[in-house]
Amino acid sequence: MSVAEAPLLEVREVRKQFDVSRFGGEGAVHAVNGVTFGVQPREVLGLVGESGCGKSTLGRLMLRLLTPTSGSVVFDGRDITRASHRELVPVRRQLQVIFQDPYASLNPLMTVEDLLAEPLRTHKVLPRREQGGRVRELLELVGLPATATRRRPSEFSGGQQQRVAIARALAVEPRLIVADEALSALDVSIQAQILNLFLDVQERLGISYVFISHNLAVVRHISHRVAVMYLGKVVEIAGAEAVYARPRHPYTQALLSALPVADPDVERARRRRVLPGDPPTPTRIPSGCPLHTRCWLATERCATEVPALREIEPGHRTACHHAERSAADAEAIVVSTEGG
Repeated sequence: MSVAEAPLLEVREVRKQFDVSRFGGEGAVHAVNGVTFGVQPREVLGLVGESGCGKSTLGRLMLRLLTPTSGSVVFDGRDITRASHRELVPVRRQLQVIFQDPYASLNPLMTVEDLLAEPLRTHKVLPRREQGGRVRELLELVGLPATATRRRPSEFSGGQQQRVAIARALAVEPRLIVADEALSALDVSIQAQILNLFLDVQERLGISYVFISHNLAVVRHISHRVAVMYLGKVVEIAGAEAVYARPRHPYTQALLSALPVADPDVERARRRRVLPGDPPTPTRIPSGCPLHTRCWLATERCATEVPALREIEPGHRTACHHAERSAADAEAIVVSTEGG
């Protein structure tokens, strides 16, 4: 991956609102609230944040499974924000998704051979006579036996089902895959196997990933860069090691302080940062910085002025008025490389 390359995919000031008045609610849910970043060729971008922060919605916007309320989505230099269904067909081959629950995303009535051959037929990737060979190649790639072709999803374990889902996403040789909580439904031992599979496939095929997860340890292991979301906004984005070793946004620091460390001496030496209260409802986002109602660094400026996502060191951007002041706090909170 080279940072000098043009981004493979860009989101530019993307916003997504959902009208909830017809369901008895008031106003609109501001699920994604002005997000801008790019994904480089062959890059793994980790997208983290607590439940409800908007990361899964952002993933669907990147895939154009949802249409942004405003802003734009650009893939390989082409603006696909308002592209029609027909215009998106060739783009769909390049943009694939792996969902959290593999059983829910696999048709239980189809065999594995049918599941993997379906995208080949849809996108006319191979003649029918060659599809069987491609299906067997995909199964070998994800570590499943050729005999799996005759079985249905219910005959597999959760980890095996997720391998089938990964094989299906790889079938049409995409350039970018969005993995939305693709490990969270699996046992820890199976998570490690699937994570290693992701890394192996990425190294062999050069695919870009957007890896959406609330598991900070997993994201650190797999990602080149990490973007941290809070209440619909990206509040910090940098190289993975920079985010974990030198977090500059108070919310990132609070997230990392909740991550346990295996070394008891390191754990005792750490200081916890606990954000008081609950996140505000996305239908009533606070003025200024969305974290200011819970932040220990908040000043009057934070309550009135929205902080820009600014570069505080090369390649490290954060949306905090007091990022320099928070640097000292990070040293007492951070999960060290040795202890993490």
